[in-house]
Amino acid sequence: MPVFVNNLQEKVPVTNKLLDAMEMVAATSLKVEGREDDPEVTIAFVDDAYIKELNYKFRHKGDATDVLSFPMEEAGEGEPVINGEDEINGESENILGDIVISMEMAQRQAEEYGHDLMREMAFLATHGMFHLLGYDHDNEDRRRIMREREEKVLSLVNITR
Repeated sequence: MPVFVNNLQEKVPVTNKLLDAMEMVAATSLKVEGREDDPEVTIAFVDDAYIKELNYKFRHKGDATDVLSFPMEEAGEGEPVINGEDEINGESENILGDIVISMEMAQRQAEEYGHDLMREMAFLATHGMFHLLGYDHDNEDRRRIMREREEKVLSLVNITR
């Protein structure tokens, strides 16, 4: 599965081990969902200022957040996310979407929750993947389902609390 990671910040060091973990959690999230179409995902590492701008622009919230997900196309309730289509050639592209993670926020949350940055980043990437796959946590039942899937992925890649 193509996972493209763009490090757009300089405040938190990024290791090859972290990059490998991002690819593992993305691929495992798709496997857990039975997705065999191998879609493309982009993960951007940013700082608080950058994610704050995105959060305001797209969600009208004025604070920094830890992770944002941008599916290629929004799914309706009960519908799968549909792959994008190339408007020029009319060919179907297999792009699931983009995940943006604030490395600064992830580092603070890792310290607050008492685990390492790798675990926090793996959780945030997994959380973002499930949003790209059409999951939400806007009520207790959906939150529980999404959290169970996230924990399953983290367990499968052996990144636990």
